[in-house]
Amino acid sequence: MLLLPSAADGQGTTVARALTSASALCPVEPVGRWFEAFVKRRNRNASASFQELEDKKELSEESEDEELQLEEFPMLKTLDPKDWKNQDHYAVLGLGHVRYKATQRQIKAAHKAMVLKHHPDKRKAAGEPIKEGDNDYFTCITKAYEMLSDPVKRRAFNSVDPTFDNSVPSKSEAKDNFFEVFSPVFERNSRWSNKKNVPKLGDMNSSFEDVDAFYSFWYNFDSWREFSYLDEEEKEKAECRDERKWIEKQNRATRAQRKKEEMNRIRTLVDNAYSCDPRIKKFKEEEKAKKEAEKKAKAEAKRKEQEAKEKQRQAELEAARLAKEKEEEEVRQQALLAKKEKDIQKKAIKKERQKLRNSCKTWNHFSDNEAERVKMMEEVEKLCDRLELASLQCLNETLTSATKEGGKAALEKQIEEINEQIRKEKEEAEARMRQASKNAEKSTGGGGSSSKNWSEDDLQLLIKAVNLFPAGTNSRWEVIANYMNIHSSSGVKRTAKDVIGKAKSLQKLDPHQKDDINRKAFDKFRKEHGVVPQADNATPSERFEGPCTDFTPWTTEEQKLLEQALKTYPVNTPERWEKIAEAVPGRTKKDCMKRYKELVEMVKAKKAAQEQVLNASRARK
Repeated sequence: MLLLPSAADGQGTTVARALTSASALCPVEPVGRWFEAFVKRRNRNASASFQELEDKKELSEESEDEELQLEEFPMLKTLDPKDWKNQDHYAVLGLGHVRYKATQRQIKAAHKAMVLKHHPDKRKAAGEPIKEGDNDYFTCITKAYEMLSDPVKRRAFNSVDPTFDNSVPSKSEAKDNFFEVFSPVFERNSRWSNKKNVPKLGDMNSSFEDVDAFYSFWYNFDSWREFSYLDEEEKEKAECRDERKWIEKQNRATRAQRKKEEMNRIRTLVDNAYSCDPRIKKFKEEEKAKKEAEKKAKAEAKRKEQEAKEKQRQAELEAARLAKEKEEEEVRQQALLAKKEKDIQKKAIKKERQKLRNSCKTWNHFSDNEAERVKMMEEVEKLCDRLELASLQCLNETLTSATKEGGKAALEKQIEEINEQIRKEKEEAEARMRQASKNAEKSTGGGGSSSKNWSEDDLQLLIKAVNLFPAGTNSRWEVIANYMNIHSSSGVKRTAKDVIGKAKSLQKLDPHQKDDINRKAFDKFRKEHGVVPQADNATPSERFEGPCTDFTPWTTEEQKLLEQALKTYPVNTPERWEKIAEAVPGRTKKDCMKRYKELVEMVKAKKAAQEQVLNASRARK
C-alpha cells in the first residue's frame, strides 16, 4: 500500500512500502502537475485538502459559466452609443438577472456570446443594415464590457446601480411587522459594507449582545459606495491643466455631497429601525425593571442599615438608661445609707445629750443655788449644741464614772473650752468686719477723711435720693449730688464721685447697720414732728431698703392699674376718683389721691434736679 501525505515544510515526501521482509523509508519528489500543485500549496501555506477545495470551486465556476443563460435585452438595438453612460451595462451583456454577483469569467463569457451574435460583420453578412463608425449599437456592447471588465469602473457603476432600491421604510410602515419590513432593507444595503460578515437583523428571540452588536455595526457603518460614475464633467476632455484641475475640484465636491446624503440615508434607516425595534423596547423595560429592582434593593438595604443603626442607638440608649438607673440606684442607696447613718448618729447624739442632761440633773446641776443652777443649765445646753458625738460620749463616761466633784470639774473644764472657742470665733468675726469696713473706706473716692463728714441726716438723704432717682435716670449721680446739696443741712457740697463712693460703701454694709440708720432717722423725725410720718411710697431701688412703716406699699401691678385709670378717666369726668378707686382693687379713694400727689411731687423734683444739673453744666462751659 502506498501513502502520499502532504509535506508542509520540506519538499520531499516519504513513501512507506509494505514488503514481505521489512518496511523501508525512501524519499519521493512530486513531478508534473503534482509538482505544480505542491508549489501552490507551499506558497499559500495550504494543505492538500484546501487545494482540492479550490480546484472544486474553480470547476464549479466553470460549470456555472457553462450553465449561464443570458437574457436578451429587448432595447439593445435602440440604444444610442453616445448616451452609453445612462445604459444598464449588465442588461446590455445579458446579465441583468445576475448583476453585481456576476464573476469576471461570466462577464467575459457573456461578452463573447454577444460579440458572436451582434458583431457588425456577422450582421452585415446576414443582410442587416449597419451604421457606420461608432454609431452602431454594437458600440454599447463594447462599452459595457469595458466598464464591467475593469474592477475600478465596475465598482463605480455598481455604486449607482439603477435597479438598487434606496428607499427607507418609515416608522408607521414597520409598526406591526418590523422584521418583515426592515430585514430585506438591511440585507440589500449590506452590499455596500467594506467589512465582511455583516450581522443579521435577527428575530424577537435575539440576545441583547446580538442586537447591540447589530446596531453598533450599522451606526458605525463603513460604506465603499462612491459616486464617481455620476461625474458630469470628464477631465480627459479638458483643454488645459487648469481646466482639468477645475473639473476635478467640481467632481470631488459633488461626490462628497452625494456621499454625505448616502450616509444620512443609512443613518435614517438605522434610527427608524432602532426606534421601532420591539426588542429595544423590551430591553429598555427589562433595564428599567432591573434598575427599579436595584433601587428597591438599595432602599431596602438602606432601610435595614437605618433600622440596624436605630436598634443600635436604642440599645445604647437602653444601656445608658440602665447604667444611669443603676448609678441613681447606687446614689439612692448611698443616700439612704448616709441618711440611716445620720439618723443613727442623730439619735446617738440626742441620746448622749439627754444622758448629759440627766446626769447633770441627777447631781442637781452641781449647785444648791437657784441662779447657779440656771446658769449651769444654760452652759449644759451650750455643750449639747456645740459638742460632737465623741466628745459627748467621753464626757458622759466621765460623769458616770466620777464622783460629784470630779464630774463637776470635768464639766466646768469642758464649758471653759467651749466658751474659749466661742470667744475666738467672735473675735475673728469682728476682725473680718473691721477689715471689710477698712476696705470699703479705701475703695471710696473721697478717702477716709471725707467719710467722716457724712452725718446720719446725710446718709438718710442719700438713701432717699437714690430711691427717688432710680437706675435709668439721665445723669443720675449728678442729679443725686445736686439734690443732696440743695436739701442737706450740713452745708457740705457733694460731688457725683463722692456720692458714688458712699453709695458703694453703704451697699457693702451689713443689713442690720442699714436698719439702724433708718431707725435713727425715723426716731429723729418723730421727735421733730411729734406724729408718725407716712412712709415714702417711692418705689425702692434694688440697692437700699426704705424705712419700715405700717403703710402697705404700692405694687407694680397696682401702679399700672392706677396709671391706666388716670388715662381712662380724665379731669372733667364726674366722680373721677371714685371710678379710679374702683379700677384699682384693694385701694380706697384716699389712697389713690395721695399716691397721685406723691407721683406729681416726685416728677417735679426730678425735673427740678435735672434742670439744675443742665444749668450747672452750661455755666461751666
